[in-house]
Amino acid sequence: MNRKYQEFIGKSFEPPRIRMLVCLLVSGTMSVFAQSSAGDYTAGTDALATVTEEIAKYVPIVVKLCYAIAGVVAVVGAISVYIKMNNEEQDVKKSIMMIVGACIFLVAAAQALPLFFGVTA
Repeated sequence: MNRKYQEFIGKSFEPPRIRMLVCLLVSGTMSVFAQSSAGDYTAGTDALATVTEEIAKYVPIVVKLCYAIAGVVAVVGAISVYIKMNNEEQDVKKSIMMIVGACIFLVAAAQALPLFFGVTA
């Protein structure tokens, strides 16, 4: 590299200059994102209302997805337990409990999700 270029880079990134640059960037960014009228929160409340409506649309789909995943976990788990029982492995009981627990969790999550978002099906 060119020596003058290295000196320029070294001087440009001295700590006082970096601090000043960061302060200018932060203050400039904050002023850009600040709302024009103080105390007027209609833009924020409108955005939250829109997000709430959009999430409410997806809740029934996610509930059905949880049920489908629970079904797949149950089927795959049953096959896994069957194979373990045929191979006379020691941890069959542990596998059964884990699969049943996973299915109960998924079904409970599917039941609680609409209540969490305040959506009635």
